[in-house]
Formats: sequence, structure tokens, C-alpha cells
Amino acid sequence: MYKNILLAYDGSDLDQKALIECKDLTNWPAAQITLLTVSPNFYTSIGMEGAFISDNSVHDQQVQTEILNTGVRSLQAAGYNAQGVALTGDPAVQIADYAKQNNCDLIIVGHQHKANWAARWWGTFKSKALIEIAPCSVLIVILK
Repeated sequence: MYKNILLAYDGSDLDQKALIECKDLTNWPAAQITLLTVSPNFYTSIGMEGAFISDNSVHDQQVQTEILNTGVRSLQAAGYNAQGVALTGDPAVQIADYAKQNNCDLIIVGHQHKANWAARWWGTFKSKALIEIAPCSVLIVILK
């Protein structure tokens, strides 16, 4: 029985909706559920002197936080013990680190099949990288 579940999503409404409505969640009504989103680092280079965070990334993080809060409220309304966490960095690494630091026993992520073979094999898809470094079981929900 899973007691500490991490729902990790890419910040999109579609991904979050699919994870929240995942039928497997009904098997673990007493579990602590953390809805986690990870924003990649968005830096704009200003040459050799350094970098700064662009205004677009701040806006994107605000939108992501709003989506996260909506998801947490949805889980809580469905009777789950849920909390939300927003992190920044490499998604697979942040998800795995959070799961390890918080003793999660299941990570649930969404995966959307790529129509283009090049995008599927050469693009980044978090679920493959994540399963290599995850400290616990990973359930992949196919997004349609």
C-alpha cells in the first residue's frame, strides 16, 4: 500500500488533469499526496558577466503556481490529503531528489506519445530519465 505519493507534472492543465483523475489514485485514499511541478531554469544571458531571470519565466512560474493551487484544491475536494510544491531546476533530478528527501514510495508522472519519431527518440521526455534515478516505484500515466 502506497502511503506517500508524488504526482509530478509539467505544469500544463492537461498533464495535471490526467494525473489528478488517474483511476489508480482511488486505490490509495489514505495516502499523503504531493502535487509537484518543476519549472526549468530560464536564464537570459548577458554575456560573460552573468545571467538574469527573464520576465517571461517569472510570468510562467506564476501561471504554474496558479495551476498547482487549483490542482491541490481539486485533490482536497475529492477527499485526499494533498499539498502542492513548486520547484525549479532539471525536472527529473528535482522529482527524484524530492521523492528521496520526503520518503515517497510512488511517483506518478504523465507521458504523451510523440507522433514524430525524431521527437520521441531525441527529444527530452522526463519519464525515461526519471526511472533511471528514482528512489521508488514510478507509475507512468499515458496522456491522451
